[in-house]
Amino acid sequence: MPTALSDHLRRSWRGYAASAVALLLGLLPERPGVPDGRHLEAILARDFISVHTRNTPTTYYLGRQGPTGFEYELMRRFADHLGVSLTLDASHNIPEVIEAVRRDGDLGAAALPLDPTRQGVIFSRPILDLRPLLVYRRGLPPVKSLDDLDGLAIATLGGSGTDLVLRELQAEHPGLSWQESTDLEVAELLGRVEDGTLDAAVVFDHQFRLNRLFFPGVERGFELGEPLSMAWAFPAGRGLGLVESANRFLDELREGGELDDLMARYFGHDDYLEYVGARTFINHVHQRLPTYAELFREAARNTRFDWKLLAALGYQESHWDPEATSPTGVRGLMMLTLPTAGELDVDDRLDPEQSIDGGARYLRSLKERLPESITGDDRLFMAMAAYNVGLGHLYDARDIAEMRGGDPDRWADVREALPLLQEREWHSKTRHGYARGGEPVIYVRNIRRYYEILAYVDRSQQQFHRLNARLPDEQESGVLELIPPIM
Repeated sequence: MPTALSDHLRRSWRGYAASAVALLLGLLPERPGVPDGRHLEAILARDFISVHTRNTPTTYYLGRQGPTGFEYELMRRFADHLGVSLTLDASHNIPEVIEAVRRDGDLGAAALPLDPTRQGVIFSRPILDLRPLLVYRRGLPPVKSLDDLDGLAIATLGGSGTDLVLRELQAEHPGLSWQESTDLEVAELLGRVEDGTLDAAVVFDHQFRLNRLFFPGVERGFELGEPLSMAWAFPAGRGLGLVESANRFLDELREGGELDDLMARYFGHDDYLEYVGARTFINHVHQRLPTYAELFREAARNTRFDWKLLAALGYQESHWDPEATSPTGVRGLMMLTLPTAGELDVDDRLDPEQSIDGGARYLRSLKERLPESITGDDRLFMAMAAYNVGLGHLYDARDIAEMRGGDPDRWADVREALPLLQEREWHSKTRHGYARGGEPVIYVRNIRRYYEILAYVDRSQQQFHRLNARLPDEQESGVLELIPPIM
């Protein structure tokens, strides 16, 4: 049995060693008799790459518009990079992914921890950090350190990497005990913490951020152990050509900023949720939005917008309160002014159906009135800004953007110019004068974030509509294996 000191040293070097091994593999000479590019050449010849994965919100699942998920996005882009099609087998848990890659797969992509001690596979360079996190049920005394775990029923996922961290900590804290399973997923663990079946769970930080919207009764505790690295797994003994190609692809994504963009898209809204009040927003999603969701869908069908975008705009305007009234006289769920309501033939601004329909038509008219030179998302973001600040002030901001050497057709440049409408030096040069130009910047940012969250909630509800279904007590006993203390 290793001593606490040797185990500590092994843990300290593990992250470095894992990364070093992944980097050095591309430099080592291939074993005699194994052509370096054999595996890659076979994939190119058959015109598809076979990927083994898991059906989870952090990896791959079917959304309303087809396959999605953080690692699915990476797999698809890698297949495009190779110029081949993509075939997936998502029927696995983590140990099964590794075994399938060893046996006959091309690639394993399933939130796999980079572990160079695993036999029969080679790992890519690290994709993102995996930070083990202890979470616990709201209402328990705060859990801030290992000493607070005494007497708690804790669980984690076997083979995910968090189990390895717990085993290393157990060498220093022999009384530590937990349960683990390869048959559950993160959402199921969090559900059991929330309903009291478990007191706490160890998951990765990004997994908690992605799932916490559905489990407001689960609290963040503390990070434990050393961070791991997520990587892709490839079969050993079939050449390094595919591994090297994957490493180059991942390097290009990282250097071009695309990898950061994907991470922000899938895992980046948590801090923002804390800022706006996560529990309030999610409570409104569950309590208020269902009353108006079909009205948003109908308005979206008539105006060719995504209904979730209209819902996000409505939340920003009124928090889905149909009787909202501002000091300036705008009223209703979509907060229409009296003149705008008149132009749209909205007789009763406090009628949710009329308000949502009118707001959607108003946003459509603003978008259509913008110059044709503004395209794509830039056009949508400027239309939303005009909904808040008015089309005239938006045009003034475009003029300022051009004066400053920017592109008046790019939202990024107009966004920088809008706050200058508050400064006399700039608004004195415009047609419509002063405006609180910082507000539409925040306004558009908020709507985009609300939309991202609603889109995630919508697709996750489709994928995990059975999350609240619990196994009978007699079945649950065989799912989690107890790892006893070693003292």
